Amino acid sequence: MIAIRSCSGFDELEACVQMEIETWGYDLSDVLPRKAFLLMQKIGGQVIGAFDTEIAGGGPKSLVGFALSLPGMKNSERGPRAYLHSHMLAVREIYQNRGLGAKLKLEQRKDALKRGIRHMEWTFDPLEIKNAYLNLHKLGAIARRYEENFYGASSSRLQAGLPTDRLVAEWELDSPRVEAALEGRASEEREIQARISVPASISAWRATEADRERALSVQSENRRKFQEAFSHGLVVVGFSRDAEGNGIYELGRFTTAIDDLNA
Repeated sequence: MIAIRSCSGFDELEACVQMEIETWGYDLSDVLPRKAFLLMQKIGGQVIGAFDTEIAGGGPKSLVGFALSLPGMKNSERGPRAYLHSHMLAVREIYQNRGLGAKLKLEQRKDALKRGIRHMEWTFDPLEIKNAYLNLHKLGAIARRYEENFYGASSSRLQAGLPTDRLVAEWELDSPRVEAALEGRASEEREIQARISVPASISAWRATEADRERALSVQSENRRKFQEAFSHGLVVVGFSRDAEGNGIYELGRFTTAIDDLNA
């Protein structure tokens, strides 16, 4: 049994820090410390944990996943608008592929809407097929911004020395599109005007020094494709996987209430 709730106390926040190190393999220069988790929680962010209730002792020992967000403010045509930026989402490896990532995101959504916050954003690696599928297909987010080498050099073993390119996921929490995605329904039909593919082997290529240049080549080519598509007003409106496990970004025209953000 997994309980999803806000983390409480120094020990549970420190357990999040240790899972951060375990998940990304950061060295000390990149680790977000417990004080940062505490501060984000105190100023209106979220530190939400997934706890295995069958682990003896409970509390920090039972933490198997967490989601961290911080509050932000955007300008819009209607004036300043509060939103949440989800900075980290981690699930312990042996608990992955059980839907815990989605459950943590849904708890973030529930808490945000309860507080009157209707918009969330986060960055994600365009080469990570599993994350893209969760963000775009299951949660109903869109993407229309590509940030080149967003974080600069990273000590994360997952990054494998490649530039930290990121797509920005935009999640309008109570929109018809998001509600349809969460219910497993297709939102309104849109004409797909471009597709951008990610090979199923990309993670293996990044993890192997001999193949890392292949991964970098895919990243560079897809960066060009995303930037060109976004410059022509296209938006990532869908994501699918083919029979071989390759990821496919689907781009088309999209108009939504979040279009006035940063206007």
